[in-house]
Amino acid sequence: MAVDYTVIVIYLVGMLAMGWWGMRRAKSKSEFLVAGRRLGPWFYSGTMAAIVLGGASTIGGVGLGYQYGLSGAWMVFTIGLGILALSIFFSARIARLKVYTVSEMLDLRYGGRAGVISGVVMWAYTLMLAVTSTIAYATIFDVLFDVHRTVAIILGGTIVVAYSTLGGMWAITLTDMVQFVVKTIGVLLLLLPIAVIKAGGFSEMKAKLPTEYFDPLGIGGETIFTYVLIYTFGMLIGQDIWQRVFTARSDKVASIGGAAAGTYCLVYAIAGAVIGTAAKVMYPNLESADAAFATIVKDELPMGVRGLVLAAALAAVMSTSSGALIACATVANNDIWSRVRGIVKSPGQDEGPHDEVKGNRLFILIMGAVVVVIAIALNDVVQALTVAYNLLVGGLLVPILGGLLWRRGTAPGALASVVAGGLSVIGLMWHYGILANQPIYYGLLTSLAVYVVVSLATPPTDAAVLDAWRERLAGRAEEPEETPAPVTSS
Repeated sequence: MAVDYTVIVIYLVGMLAMGWWGMRRAKSKSEFLVAGRRLGPWFYSGTMAAIVLGGASTIGGVGLGYQYGLSGAWMVFTIGLGILALSIFFSARIARLKVYTVSEMLDLRYGGRAGVISGVVMWAYTLMLAVTSTIAYATIFDVLFDVHRTVAIILGGTIVVAYSTLGGMWAITLTDMVQFVVKTIGVLLLLLPIAVIKAGGFSEMKAKLPTEYFDPLGIGGETIFTYVLIYTFGMLIGQDIWQRVFTARSDKVASIGGAAAGTYCLVYAIAGAVIGTAAKVMYPNLESADAAFATIVKDELPMGVRGLVLAAALAAVMSTSSGALIACATVANNDIWSRVRGIVKSPGQDEGPHDEVKGNRLFILIMGAVVVVIAIALNDVVQALTVAYNLLVGGLLVPILGGLLWRRGTAPGALASVVAGGLSVIGLMWHYGILANQPIYYGLLTSLAVYVVVSLATPPTDAAVLDAWRERLAGRAEEPEETPAPVTSS
């Protein structure tokens, strides 16, 4: 394993080096949080693909292929469909808004009264997303170094927190590009063909497995529909995804680069399902489907290649983890803490200029520590991820898409929709169980009904607010100037 260890160590040291390099570029809030809104199509598409294809898409996608065959691709496939839909229909308008968070968009659209509650919901989603990604380190480092779960989480989490805190979005973008290349080589170009060959080819796979393993809908229509609701719609509104859209150099880059990333996700989905199906032929009696990825890598790949593929899995986890972490910290600082600070500040008190990069860097460090602690205490990744996406989609999908598509939507309607949808999802998860489908079905219907009824029952949004909103959507409004960092004398 010495060669494999060397590959992994080089990869991890490279991640930290990019964090240090990113620190030298992140001199303003815009540079730190959204890479100065300067990413071109190659960087944009690579970083967008990296953020959505995490440990669940790699290890979990192979596991679903092991369990259901080719139809196990649907979870990751619906993620790709979400990125395609976002890029084709919404990303250009989102990029032109020149905001930092989803809650800022809601404030612009509804008149400054929707941000706090939506910020809390979005913070809970990004926090749990970061936690689930961090837990995945335990699986990978256990294969690599045979270390205790807690040590693995601390080791992986520390590296991600370090380069994210140092360089912000610039560091994360650079590491994501490396992770994108490593995943492409490790999973698509190496593991996929090797797995199929080791399993005897497609003819042997078909001969040894039941026919339902090759049924595109074998996983079940209801499951596919639920994946669409949770993941496709979740991709449309998540802060971690929007924050990548904000990095685009232009609305054209956001549309074309995002469409390329979405297409890549569709290919990645099919590859993961095929690898899992091949693993079922080679190891028909694994105790856990999620162990399929680690087993086939550990037992079937040659020295060196094994290290690269494990680095690919590590890259998948780190890209999602770092993206969720900076999104969580951005929401916590800009949507929650800044508003609370404004409320408790004495009337007439003037804070004076402050270093916004330093403040956001501090929040990444704090949120990173919180994420690691929760990840150590929590065991069930699937339940945590389900709670995160149910809250996101049930609470925020309707007011966000309603604000983009329906002029008559109002601030009271949006707030009522967030509260009703969020509480419905929580109550229904308690009643039916966290993994049940009913919470997201009924929660979405409740959110939609409340949004429409309350919006129609309240006065329309002020014309001046809508005019300002249209100016921002059209890209005719300038991004607000940042507060300059204080100048210190030596």
